[in-house]
Amino acid sequence: MDMDYVLCVDEPPKLTDKSTTNEKLTYEKWECSNCMSLIIIKHSISETIRGSMPEEENAKKFLSQIADRFVASEKVEACTLLSKLVTMRYNGKGNIREYIMEMSNIVAKMKALKLEFSEDILVFLVLISLPTQFGPFKINYNTQKGEMDS
Repeated sequence: MDMDYVLCVDEPPKLTDKSTTNEKLTYEKWECSNCMSLIIIKHSISETIRGSMPEEENAKKFLSQIADRFVASEKVEACTLLSKLVTMRYNGKGNIREYIMEMSNIVAKMKALKLEFSEDILVFLVLISLPTQFGPFKINYNTQKGEMDS
């Protein structure tokens, strides 16, 4: 059915009175593929995304617009997650394990956005986010860490 034809081949020149039969067939094939692809794409994405996109009659350009929109939103999401991670502070309420798991989950989400942290950085962020009452724990961790490295 050549539905992906429009994604692989640029739009041929518009038809004129002087267009050859071969040019007419090529344009007709491209136009049919474009129409089918647009229908499939528009019915495959959510109404919210479809409604926020400008009207586009070229399937390849429409996909490009969607990709551009998601790249921008991924950057915003990465900034939001990073900001949350570095500003988190344990307030003493709730389970400390759940708090650390929440920080770990944020790091996992950032990894999905191709922004990776080493385990050492995560541990460092957890330690600096703990209040002063965890001072002995921090000292103990740092002492053990030094002994393990030797």
